[in-house]
Amino acid sequence: MRTLTIIASLIVLGACSAEPGSEKWCKQKEEQPKSEWNMSDASTYAKNCLIDGMAVGSQGWCEDLEQKPKGEWTANEAASYAKYCVM
Repeated sequence: MRTLTIIASLIVLGACSAEPGSEKWCKQKEEQPKSEWNMSDASTYAKNCLIDGMAVGSQGWCEDLEQKPKGEWTANEAASYAKYCVM
């Protein structure tokens, strides 16, 4: 029973985590000590958070992706575009 409760808690907490590169994720990373970042975090932060308005889901990000041919979109870009830019 206790194991089931722990697993359920982890799933719920995992569902609340911000998508890497999103504005929420960028803000969380700014508050976290850089010594706790991994290489993927640093790369994603540099790509999406350093230039204002380029975080995943921001208006600038959506406009930039609209200019890119859809055949060159990654699966993650397509999913993020549908999630943040369409609705």
